[in-house]
Amino acid sequence: MAITVAVGIGLKQVKEASHHVENENFMIQTSVILEDVMQILKTSQQLNDINSSEDFFIFLSQTSFIPLQSNDIRVNIELNSARSKFNVNALVDSNTTADKNKVEALKVYLNKQMVNSEYVGILLDNMGGIKEDLSYNSAIFNEKPYLFRDYIASLRHLNEINSFYEKTYHDNSLKNIDFEKLFYFSSDKNSFIDLNYATPQTWELILGCDKTRAQQLSLGTGAYTSLDDLGLSDDEKLNMSHFSTSFFEKFINVTIEIEENFQNGKIMFEYDINKKKGSNFVYEI
Repeated sequence: MAITVAVGIGLKQVKEASHHVENENFMIQTSVILEDVMQILKTSQQLNDINSSEDFFIFLSQTSFIPLQSNDIRVNIELNSARSKFNVNALVDSNTTADKNKVEALKVYLNKQMVNSEYVGILLDNMGGIKEDLSYNSAIFNEKPYLFRDYIASLRHLNEINSFYEKTYHDNSLKNIDFEKLFYFSSDKNSFIDLNYATPQTWELILGCDKTRAQQLSLGTGAYTSLDDLGLSDDEKLNMSHFSTSFFEKFINVTIEIEENFQNGKIMFEYDINKKKGSNFVYEI
């Protein structure tokens, strides 16, 4: 009996050790693939030749999805504009002072989705740093004391905030919003929105327009060179003036999906074409 138990425990430990080795090998392979992708981006002549919004549009049209496979490893690389959405952390400036115009624009957008404006206060709490006087807009850090509060770092971070809001206000209206198409997350508060790639949700936010108008503008991907091309009303121009926008931003969002047997991972980051540098890395392994 003792021998049977000992063998059983031994086999279990071998299985667990084998599993750990497989996980470590997968992590190493993931790291190598990331290094390879970074090297490809840095040495790509196609990226070096991008000098206009037209060049950028052609590049993204031709290389938006790249599938690769080697033995049992499958890798999918997706490229798109990294400036198609609003950086939620731009709601405050470098001194963590709230930008009243952006805050008001977001409240108007949220109101259309039936979301309580108190939600904005919770967002601001998570990008205002530690306050010695505890002058927060909400009690989120009482429930989640270890939550990062210098800036909203990722979609997962935002989901923690959303969970607190839903629980506190017994409100599930946030489900009306596709946050993956509205916000992106960066500590750089000075980034611009590339109007050639702005999502419908972003157009709604920065113009205060309805969904139909936003969808119409988003169909012009790659075709805009000036404000005249947009056909904005005076009110829309005023609303948009509160946001930093341009028609050509040389930043790409890179998503790498890796699959091997029953393991999978995803790496997302932003790549600055001019500086040949990646940032805002998010790993899901």
